[in-house]
Amino acid sequence: MNRFSVIMTVFDNGSDLERHLPAFLTQTYEPGYEVIVVDESSTDNTDDVLKLLKQQNPHLYTTFLPKPDIHVVRKRLALTIGVKAAKNEHIIFSDINAFPQDENWLQTIADNFGNTSGIMLGRYHKGELKMRLFDDLEAVSNYIIKNERQRADGHKGTRLRKLRGKYDFIVVRASEAHELLKRFDQTVGFGRLLGLRLSVLFNNLF
Repeated sequence: MNRFSVIMTVFDNGSDLERHLPAFLTQTYEPGYEVIVVDESSTDNTDDVLKLLKQQNPHLYTTFLPKPDIHVVRKRLALTIGVKAAKNEHIIFSDINAFPQDENWLQTIADNFGNTSGIMLGRYHKGELKMRLFDDLEAVSNYIIKNERQRADGHKGTRLRKLRGKYDFIVVRASEAHELLKRFDQTVGFGRLLGLRLSVLFNNLF
């Protein structure tokens, strides 16, 4: 079965890590997995929380992104650092606040992902895990570019969440992860963003 590396970035998320990271670390997934947290030079107690959790969970690994550089595309770079540290053949990009609802999260992903070369987007809807598999990176690009652009702009609304094509995690082969990350932090003008929104609206997500 597939082995996964779950990668997330954090910045001043100490309290979120205390509450939600254990849900990622207590998965009952027999093939084994690892969780990689990339700290973007937090100024709160994030480092202390991670050190404590690492002592208790040998499958938790941490690394960091140095202090801000205005010339660096930070989220993409942080996730790239995580991918370079990953040891497994499949990557899950997630977020500390999009935590698993139960200990079978990874097993459910594995059952639906199989050995495909495709890319999966997943989200939680009223406590239920929803997933959709795409054939290739081209098919999923519009969703990623649009949503990462909205996140960068501080868009956090939940109205019409389904139609906007929101997702909580991405599953991809490690060999395709770097190419996928090129869709993050892109400069998207209003006209193109509108086109992306319409594309997602008419294709819907899941």
